[in-house]
Amino acid sequence: MQITSPDFKQNARHALDDVQLQKALGNVRAGFIDKRQKAVDALPEFEALRDNARDIKNHALENLDLYLEAYEQKVTASGGQVHWAETAADARSIVLDICRTRGARTVTKGKSMITEEIELNDFLDAAGIVPVETDLGEYIIQLRGEHPSHIIAPAVHVNQDQVEADFRRVHTHLAPDRDLTAPETLLDEARQVLRAKYFEADIGITGANFLVAETGSSIIVTNEGNGDLTQILPRIHIVIASIEKIVPTLDDAAQILRVLARSATGQDMSVYTTLSTGPRRPDDPDGPDEYHVILLDNGRSAMLGTEFQDMLRCIRCGACMNHCPVYHSIGGHAYGWVYPGPMGAVLTPALIGVDKGGHLPNASTFCGRCESVCPMKIPLPKMMRHWREKEFERGLNPATQRYGLKAWAFFARRPWLYRLATSIAIPVLGTAGKAKGRFSWLPFAGGWTKHRELPAPETRTFRQQWSQREALKQGGAA
Repeated sequence: MQITSPDFKQNARHALDDVQLQKALGNVRAGFIDKRQKAVDALPEFEALRDNARDIKNHALENLDLYLEAYEQKVTASGGQVHWAETAADARSIVLDICRTRGARTVTKGKSMITEEIELNDFLDAAGIVPVETDLGEYIIQLRGEHPSHIIAPAVHVNQDQVEADFRRVHTHLAPDRDLTAPETLLDEARQVLRAKYFEADIGITGANFLVAETGSSIIVTNEGNGDLTQILPRIHIVIASIEKIVPTLDDAAQILRVLARSATGQDMSVYTTLSTGPRRPDDPDGPDEYHVILLDNGRSAMLGTEFQDMLRCIRCGACMNHCPVYHSIGGHAYGWVYPGPMGAVLTPALIGVDKGGHLPNASTFCGRCESVCPMKIPLPKMMRHWREKEFERGLNPATQRYGLKAWAFFARRPWLYRLATSIAIPVLGTAGKAKGRFSWLPFAGGWTKHRELPAPETRTFRQQWSQREALKQGGAA
């Protein structure tokens, strides 16, 4: 996909002007926040589970090399094969090699943000191999030629009428007078079309919510069951996962699963929690003949030992964006790459560079809602501040912003001068803005007033108001 993160401001402006998108984004606010809160309130030990989940992932990251080696040994012992991919290109090449050596022409896919990250669909298409998304939301946006706008609800930006129009445009083999006026009819049609694809597929590809070092298992959580059919029916199952998905034991995975669905969709558990461990054994009734796991780095190892290591605890629940007022306003596509919302504002600069993703950490009010609801207690605002600092250090932010901060620092290091300057400026600005209470334009403030109005200050500085308050207190006491 084309990276448009450097154009974030223009993307955001277009999103704000998109009437249909703004209507659809109301579903995020209504569909996730209250459900999560009810699920959390029903589990008294939820905060203790968050602490435990954080500690499990911290331990795994601190010993990542050991657990990855142990995982590879277990996968190999079960009859599977592990492939190591340093870059996205490496991962794509491994998938293509498996497809070509097995003569594969059609691939079914479970929902996977990693395959979005490595741009697998476009790559397979170009190689003459047809990828078919089987998650309903992913299937819808594949028909539309789009990318996910949310990591757990990829088509949250699309309304029902648009889905109906896309189904009628693509499913031309079905009766034109069929009823598609209800969500249930749309679901039935997608199920009817996709069911045949499962049996046609030569290879099934899934991501992984967890990789278990103890058993060599991959775990996916879904609500549709499409992941199970993608894994079981084709002759070959390929798991593509990034290296930080490792957890030491099944018990550890079970602990984190208790906070995952509650944080994501407000469910106690997802409808399906599926474990895969190697290819089909002689007495198994179903399953693939071959089982491959591609472990992708793609910049993760460079985050270890840095101020961004905590981001590797992320379990892709989407709670941060579900509660983010910025995401509520502009949706996911405005972020310009695979990962939207607060987690994307931290992860994207780490993976594609702060020169391309540096706008995203600035798209935050630092209200702290993302950190407060994150099941892994990831300090997202702190890491966004780190990215802002790095952007400033490299001179990537606008010159007016850099010089403005330097000017402020000059005054801030000289308190007497700061008091003098503010005692002059504040009354002037307060008087000038008194009529409307706000400014639509100010010299040197165009970066703010271009997009929003600036509230006019009081006619007295904070220190002046504080001094007057203290004087009144002392007078009253006397």
